Amino acid sequence: MAFLFKQTTLTQLPKLPLSAQDVCTLHHTVEFRQQLLSAIASAQQRIYITALYLEHDEAGEEILQALFDAKQRCPSLDIKVLVDWHRAQRGRIGENKQHCNARWYAEQAIKHPVDVPVYGIPVQTRELFGVLHLKGFIVDQTVIYSGASINNVYLHKLDKYRFDRYHIIINAALADTLVDYINEQFLNNPAIFRLDQAAPSTRSIRKEIRHFREQLTHSQYRQPSTLQASSDELAISPIVGIGKRNLLNRVILDLIAGAQRSLFICTPYFNFPRSVLLAVNRALKRGVEIDIVIGDKTANDFYIPPEQPFRVIGALPYLYEMNLRRFSKRQRQYINNGQLRIHLWKDGDNTFHLKGLWSDQRYMLLTGNNLNPRAFRLDMENALLIHDPQAELQQQNQLEQKHILQHTKLLRHYRELEEVSAYPEQIKKLLTRLSRVRIDRMLNFML
Repeated sequence: MAFLFKQTTLTQLPKLPLSAQDVCTLHHTVEFRQQLLSAIASAQQRIYITALYLEHDEAGEEILQALFDAKQRCPSLDIKVLVDWHRAQRGRIGENKQHCNARWYAEQAIKHPVDVPVYGIPVQTRELFGVLHLKGFIVDQTVIYSGASINNVYLHKLDKYRFDRYHIIINAALADTLVDYINEQFLNNPAIFRLDQAAPSTRSIRKEIRHFREQLTHSQYRQPSTLQASSDELAISPIVGIGKRNLLNRVILDLIAGAQRSLFICTPYFNFPRSVLLAVNRALKRGVEIDIVIGDKTANDFYIPPEQPFRVIGALPYLYEMNLRRFSKRQRQYINNGQLRIHLWKDGDNTFHLKGLWSDQRYMLLTGNNLNPRAFRLDMENALLIHDPQAELQQQNQLEQKHILQHTKLLRHYRELEEVSAYPEQIKKLLTRLSRVRIDRMLNFML
């Protein structure tokens, strides 16, 4: 039954024709930054940037300045930057609110003679209950897609990087579809305000935000009906989702449920929703070979070395490792026979942020979705699903997977992962206390 449902969902998705030569996979964070800056510098028509945040640091300054320079060079250029409303108006964890990105946007707007609007998108009344997690930078007819936001580590501006996936897709219809959605759903909505100008408080627009979220739950990308790819050709489908049982969630589950030979799954936080976990377990029982790539707990962006001051947020990587240890223990028979391969990524002090999956090498999902309960229920997510029935991108996919696995270690037994008793004392006490009152379950759901 799951296979039939998978066929219905995936085959009924509108698909845009795609040429293999118009898809390029980048393997290094520095390449991503260079390509983004190059595209901005040569833009002639439009630049639309959607990201969780555009940070006030060296990389953020470089990107924002490039946008101002592009507008000054070509005054008719349509530039719009969209970031999460809540994230932009607070400092980074542990910082004072006075250092928030929104204040910096406003300062830069005053300093420059041209207009580069930065919009705050509130998908919930509180950040804890949902953020803008849409991905994709559209420059003219090109879509630069990555799970990365914009700051020093995501763009490898200084000494450290956060490893992600990076794809460049030249497709006018895809670019138009993404831009049209932004203009139709976000701009001119009474819940949307510019952050580079004076903006109202969240409290004063709570009613508008609730209506906005309700509107988003019924929204989808609208592709031109005249450009429908056949089931036998290389094609791409943009997908957007927010809230329970949305289309993107269903597509992810159907990709797993429909796999007959292989699955290759990337996630930065091992915290699968129950529905994903059940689908993975069923795939193992069907005999599907599964690779799961996840960051080592020390490569998690929330990890705090024991020698640094303790903060509660630093318990998250250990919580995810606990999840992984339980899963590995339950599925040890598949690990032992080589059907399930869990790869732990670690490269010095750098961090891991990859998402997405391949199903039978026939489908490839590019997404910012973390494959966790928060992504499945709270955040606004999108994805690009590539359908490759003739294996035209097979070599490119294999090279990407090889590069992803370059700094990984294969987990051969669940005991290779630390037990709670081996964790730093403060982490151990916190997790033990949380488990007693089952708050760890709530944290898994929220984070």
